[in-house]
Amino acid sequence: MPARRRKQSNAMLYTLITFVGLFLVAIIIAGICYVKIEEYRDKAVKAESNLEEMATSEQWQDRGKIVGKVPQISGRPRKAGETYLGKMAEHFDATTSLIVGFIPEMTSAEADVNDVNIKVANALKSAQEHITIADPNTTGLVKIISDLVAELNRTIEAKDALQKDLNNQIAQVEIAKKAYSDKEQVIEEEKSKLQALVNKMQADYADLQARLEQSTTDQIDNYRNQLDVANVNLKTVEATLLKTQAELKQSVGIMKRAQQEVMDIMPPPDHEVLAHRADGKIILIDDQAQVVHLNIGTDQHVYRGLTFTVYDRSGSVPKDGKGKAEIEVFDVADTYCAARITESDAKKPVLLDDIVANLIWHRDKTNVFVIVGDFDLDNDGNIDENATGRIKSLIEKWGGKVVNNISVDTDFLVLGDQPQVPQQQPTFEQLELDPGAMQRYEALVQQLSHYNELQSKAEAFWIPIFRYERFLYFIGYKGQISKAGAF
Repeated sequence: MPARRRKQSNAMLYTLITFVGLFLVAIIIAGICYVKIEEYRDKAVKAESNLEEMATSEQWQDRGKIVGKVPQISGRPRKAGETYLGKMAEHFDATTSLIVGFIPEMTSAEADVNDVNIKVANALKSAQEHITIADPNTTGLVKIISDLVAELNRTIEAKDALQKDLNNQIAQVEIAKKAYSDKEQVIEEEKSKLQALVNKMQADYADLQARLEQSTTDQIDNYRNQLDVANVNLKTVEATLLKTQAELKQSVGIMKRAQQEVMDIMPPPDHEVLAHRADGKIILIDDQAQVVHLNIGTDQHVYRGLTFTVYDRSGSVPKDGKGKAEIEVFDVADTYCAARITESDAKKPVLLDDIVANLIWHRDKTNVFVIVGDFDLDNDGNIDENATGRIKSLIEKWGGKVVNNISVDTDFLVLGDQPQVPQQQPTFEQLELDPGAMQRYEALVQQLSHYNELQSKAEAFWIPIFRYERFLYFIGYKGQISKAGAF
């Protein structure tokens, strides 16, 4: 075979091989496309099945009634987006815009619903300030809006009424302004008249002052003359007074010498004689039992609890009232009584016929006492509150009587310590800290004045004065004050 023909046969062979290869490749690609198309068809069928499951057959058939009219997929061409889902999205966007007032951004339906719920909730919360909303889910927005419109209408009516009232008030103010203006004009006229009257009075005052100054000079001269005469008379009176004082001093000296001469001839009566009289005596002694018997009993008004001071039989009641023992009655018969010895002096034993006395108690009369001053009843160094009342109770318990003032009927004055009054009144700073300081100060001043007054009266009326300790000795009670319930 020639060489040229062999080359052509090889080219045809290569072409045939290439064509067969391309054919095989096309068949393979077609098979692959077919498989993919079937796969997509299966997915479409499955999706359609899932979509049918999402709604009942009745709802699926009536989707046009629910969503609205949309061109059918088959039958005629439709615009892009004109699907039931797209139509539903348009309705949802329109509803959202109607509620919130603007077209929402492109977000998910869930986000839009949440946004709408928040804005509706806030609006309802504000609306509840004007109307009562039970449950917006059951009431409905249309009902709520209707109520708000009604409330708005009422508010507008109220505003119109207020505006009408305001107009009336403004009219009344204008009337008042006019009346005030008229009254102000009248007042100005009255002011002018009064000013003229004041000017006239000032002129009259100036005239009177000038006259007064002229007459004052004459009066001063008269007063000076009278003063000179008074000075002369005063000197005369002073000379007479000095002479009278000298004569009085001489007379007082003569009177004192005369009183001393009278006292030398006839001593004054002892005004404490009643205090130094014995009330009874001891008729029997039981040394072991520390008991004595007295010659006085119920016939002499003796009773249990009465105390006496025991004095020596050879003497009388001393001035200071101190005795040899103190006794307390515990048993009483008609004509005698028994008493235990409560205090005694070992160096001065109690003997038969020793006398006993109690300043308060008296068999035939009621002694009258006056009590004044501060008392330390138990001798602890502190003034006791209501000490006067407690001493009064003891005196009345033993048959005495307590009065508030000295008179000729008073028998004895029980005198305590003098009330202590501060030398100066409370200062302003002290009164600011303690408003009651001035009241207490004045009370102390009154107490001191009363104390001094009673003491002076007692001395003037020759009434015996007993200090507290001496008083205790005279009633046989000195040893009792340290015991509980003494007063």
